[in-house]
Amino acid sequence: MKQIECSFEAEVLAAVLQSRWPERVDAELREHVKGCAVCGDVAAVAGAIESAREETVAYAPTSLPNSGQVWWKAQMRARREAVEAAGRPITAVQIAAFACAMALMGACIGATSSWFQAGLKWVSGEVAAFDPKALLPYATGMIAAHGLLVACMVAMVFVVPVAVYLAIGKD
Repeated sequence: MKQIECSFEAEVLAAVLQSRWPERVDAELREHVKGCAVCGDVAAVAGAIESAREETVAYAPTSLPNSGQVWWKAQMRARREAVEAAGRPITAVQIAAFACAMALMGACIGATSSWFQAGLKWVSGEVAAFDPKALLPYATGMIAAHGLLVACMVAMVFVVPVAVYLAIGKD
């Protein structure tokens, strides 16, 4: 018949829970635990539970914030989220207005500038006579001849959107 209880079980459990097991207990109790299945199980299980509890206590916060501080932080978060939600349509309208302004400026320059229209005619003529084999020499010659124009175009494509984003971006 298998043994269910042991008279030393409570003593082993107390030693484990008091962090005395196995170094600071009697040699007799240690020898008993080696031979007794019930006490061996108690020592193993209680030791595992105790070490898990100690790890939990080590990572637990030392003190909880008071309820007023939690409520205040929740209110501040709710206000911040409300401001962000209200600002999204405003940002969308600002972006649309900027795009319309750029399109209007481009249309005005295109309609009123003779050099721009001549440039468009030249570009359309060059596109019609495009030879893919001569792309690299053509591109290097174009950049060398019109370096300032290329730099301005690169600035418009990259710098202006970044400036707009920073101007209307979040703080």
